[in-house]
Amino acid sequence: MPGFASRRVKPGLFVLSREAVVAKKTALRCNIFPLAVSKGKKFQVMNKLICHVGLLCGVLLGMLDATFAQSFAVQRVGCGKQAVILIPGFACSGEVWRQTVDALRENYTCYVLTMPGFAGVAAETNPSFDGWTRQIVDFIRDERIEKPVLIGHSMGGGLVMNIAANHAELVKGIVVVDALPCLAALYDPDFRAREIPDEEFAQAEARLLRMSDEQFRRQARISAAALTTDSLRYDDLIGWSLASDRRTWARMYCDYSNVDLRPAVRRISVPMLVLLEYPFRKIAPAVEQQFAGRPNIRLEYANRGLHFIMFDDREWYMRQITDFLND
Repeated sequence: MPGFASRRVKPGLFVLSREAVVAKKTALRCNIFPLAVSKGKKFQVMNKLICHVGLLCGVLLGMLDATFAQSFAVQRVGCGKQAVILIPGFACSGEVWRQTVDALRENYTCYVLTMPGFAGVAAETNPSFDGWTRQIVDFIRDERIEKPVLIGHSMGGGLVMNIAANHAELVKGIVVVDALPCLAALYDPDFRAREIPDEEFAQAEARLLRMSDEQFRRQARISAAALTTDSLRYDDLIGWSLASDRRTWARMYCDYSNVDLRPAVRRISVPMLVLLEYPFRKIAPAVEQQFAGRPNIRLEYANRGLHFIMFDDREWYMRQITDFLND
């Protein structure tokens, strides 16, 4: 994304770069004891060496902890006082927010995430919806981002609802772009979340891994056509899917399909804007029931298009976003 300052989220890396660590190790290794020093000098040098090694170990341990704590990629752009964190949906890159960020960058500091295992970002061993929620919460705290507005699309919308329900003190407000607290409940009114056995995850992974690259590409093409009316976006969506880790794809599909945030929504106290695709108008009562009629939640339906509202009804979408941020 041109103009973006991009890095992996590993708090502590700014303290000492990898090159600096190597340089310090080399200096210590090559200059442990200068030639012809007295015992007193040797003792002083040893003490200084111990201190250096201790500091170096502390930095390295901080790097290792951060690696495990947060494994998504993040891009930062803009320098406004108000921070906005944008979280894409399933198998999508942060590039999905390009036009949104272009419209916001002059007045806001935007942090654009791409989740692990999606769109070329390195995968985790055991990705999960709850794990990703914790990582984003840790990111806000570690980076000391003061009261950001969270914007999430699809599964990203689920993540921002989960964060707002459980960590309202960290956020100013949230925008949910075409996500429901429990999509499965629209098709099964008796749906209840359950613990997914490892065998079910394994079966889903096996099905995806058995597909050839061409089969997977065809499936991605069919999905793209069902998710946006903008055919110029198909190649992007297909490319992000093909660049995603299939094991992550399978595990997160199973995991997120089992998420029920209806109880969590009742705990959300911050302002919340929900932007829904045009077809949801046809089942508005069932959709709105999931948001429990909370006075802090405003629901709006797009005038046209499908799941990728930011592509299909862009002017309406941006007007809703900017009005919410300006309130």
